[in-house]
Amino acid sequence: MWISKTGVQAQDAKLQAIANNLANVNTVGFKRDRVMFEDLFYQVERQPGAQGEDGAAAPAGVQLGNGTRLVGTQKVFTNGGMQTTGQNMDVAIVGQGFLQVEGPNGRPAYTRAGQLQVNAEGRLTNAQGLRIQPEITVPAGATLTISENGTVTATVNGTPNELGQLRLTNFTNPTGLLALGDNLYQETTASGAPTEGLPGAEGLGKIKQGALEGSNVQVVEEMVDMIAAQRTYEMNTKVLSAADSMLQYLSQAVR
Repeated sequence: MWISKTGVQAQDAKLQAIANNLANVNTVGFKRDRVMFEDLFYQVERQPGAQGEDGAAAPAGVQLGNGTRLVGTQKVFTNGGMQTTGQNMDVAIVGQGFLQVEGPNGRPAYTRAGQLQVNAEGRLTNAQGLRIQPEITVPAGATLTISENGTVTATVNGTPNELGQLRLTNFTNPTGLLALGDNLYQETTASGAPTEGLPGAEGLGKIKQGALEGSNVQVVEEMVDMIAAQRTYEMNTKVLSAADSMLQYLSQAVR
């Protein structure tokens, strides 16, 4: 029964991840979650190669497994589809890298969502109002042009003026980043230290103005995984029911 319980818990975690993926299918810059499992310790009744009563080495041992457990969840950082918006303040990262913002807890945070805005102070921010780093100040009434290499140019009364340059940050292991919600991530020891550079530099993507990166969730794939998880969940609950019936039979037989 305990082994089946671990199977039920594992599939429940997988269904939760699938539900979260499907809920964010239209979230800009969202990266799908992948659930990872491992088998538990084995009860070894006979070692492989152990000598039998006749002195011959057994070709196979007797090792009984004790179920499974959740070992971790992982973000899948494949690129989502490009959605053309035609809005000057929308940017998509084509390739690897993250925009850096001043995080809600004062630490640097990183995002793939390029819905940029200008706050009351004229600072360039993300959709949550967090300032893009390094900071860029936009003059009132300006029309922004953002090039592939991140150069931000403001045109006021027909006169262009270069304001600064968007920079991208990457990590040795992006799957080790801490997901904060709101399309934000923060550095951890697992992700490695951030490396910063200009868009288009080696290992970094380019900036595409007037577009947004969509979610990388594949609905059909998630639905197939959901059906498989549901069936596995049902099979484990049936084993639980069968084990319960056997215990009831034994308890009645003892009376």
